[in-house]
Amino acid sequence: MAAALLTVSADAALTEAFARALAPDLGAGDTLLLDGLVGAGKSHFARALIRARLGNPSEDVPSPTFTLVQTYEGMPPIWHADLYRLSDPAEIDELGLSDAIADSIALIEWPDRMEDVPGALTLRIMPGENPDLRRIGLAGDPARWRRAARALARADFAQQSGWGDAAVAFLAGDASSRRYYRLTRDDATAVMMDADAATLRPYLAMTEWLAQRDFDVPRIIAADRDAGLALIEDFGDAQVARVIEADPACTGALYDRISGMLARLAGFPPAPGILRLDGAEMARQLALFAEYYPDAAGADADAMAAAAEIAPTFERLHQQFCTDQKPVTSLRDFHAENIILTPDNRLGLLDFQDAVATHPAYDLVSALHDARRDIPEHVERAAVDRFLSETGFDPERFHVAFALLGAQRNLRIMGIFTRLCIRDGKPRYLDFMPHVWSLIRREVAHPALTELNALIARIPAPTDAILQRIRAQCPR
Repeated sequence: MAAALLTVSADAALTEAFARALAPDLGAGDTLLLDGLVGAGKSHFARALIRARLGNPSEDVPSPTFTLVQTYEGMPPIWHADLYRLSDPAEIDELGLSDAIADSIALIEWPDRMEDVPGALTLRIMPGENPDLRRIGLAGDPARWRRAARALARADFAQQSGWGDAAVAFLAGDASSRRYYRLTRDDATAVMMDADAATLRPYLAMTEWLAQRDFDVPRIIAADRDAGLALIEDFGDAQVARVIEADPACTGALYDRISGMLARLAGFPPAPGILRLDGAEMARQLALFAEYYPDAAGADADAMAAAAEIAPTFERLHQQFCTDQKPVTSLRDFHAENIILTPDNRLGLLDFQDAVATHPAYDLVSALHDARRDIPEHVERAAVDRFLSETGFDPERFHVAFALLGAQRNLRIMGIFTRLCIRDGKPRYLDFMPHVWSLIRREVAHPALTELNALIARIPAPTDAILQRIRAQCPR
């Protein structure tokens, strides 16, 4: 149901910045109804959005006042309509606009000349307090068009930060609600982090803590803590994962450097104010596996009982093998997608706002037993050996902790991937499950973890048939 979302005052520069910010978030079936008096700035907004969507600031975007419709080849196509001269609503069908709406991005000026478009966003441009300002009002289904209000917030923040004239391109999103955009002007780039206050504040705190200890984290250019927006240094696109994919021969050298970096991180007391990830908390998180995977996989009563025993068994083993080691700072979501090889060959860190205080093996096993890729065993051994050499930890106890924490992480990941499918409609993560399961079986094969191994053996593996069963439960 349509509802008023936001009304702001904007000059011409902010109006264009809003168009550029919104453009990357649009897709097939998105219709914008541009409402306002003659000369209000509807075509000005549409021209900026079309140029941004096509990635060409010089694109010729004439007003469709006389042609009624202009179309642009894109992915998806863009239809720009001006219905001011429309004499008969039936002409809309002749123009092909009605049929195009479902598969295109449609920008429609003078929308009162046509019937309502279900699900459309109304963008109303009205006179402002003085001739240089106009008022922009947004109205639409909040569930669908909250992103438009957010784009306007990003545009306003970018303008206040001196980047309002930058081109905007979607950069990345993840399983959370965080989204990242690359801003480009002249030869300079920056990254817009769009999160929320609860995420941004710990991110900024950890950025400062890590930078003070000479770890390579993005410089903060500007931040609005309450809005959950930050403009940060752009480390580029050379994720370690991509670098290794392009040149597998560098795998060993890169993971050796990662191991050395984690060994240095383990030399500091935990950052202040971060969550303590102890055995009890890890056991609580393991409930995700028991709650989602066995039932979705069609497990029998014996497998369900085994899954229920995993968390308390883990907690006892953690008490036995992990509590003698003082906790250190863990970046938590630590893997090759969140490490950038910068143009000057530094290991740049990303996505560390969920840092915790936990066992030193946690980030190392996260990097080496990666849910998304298979790390050669000789690379893993060398990385662990370097970590032990530089930290001086007891090898025998460390290897047990490494295996136990790896099993905890990957069992939890199995639960998360299942939940993302059956609850959130995101089945793509299921493709990683067979590899994650193989890591779990390797981890619980450690001689000290026989009790945990016996429980895992009673639970069905993610075969093709089981993955198909889980995928069938994904909401459409």
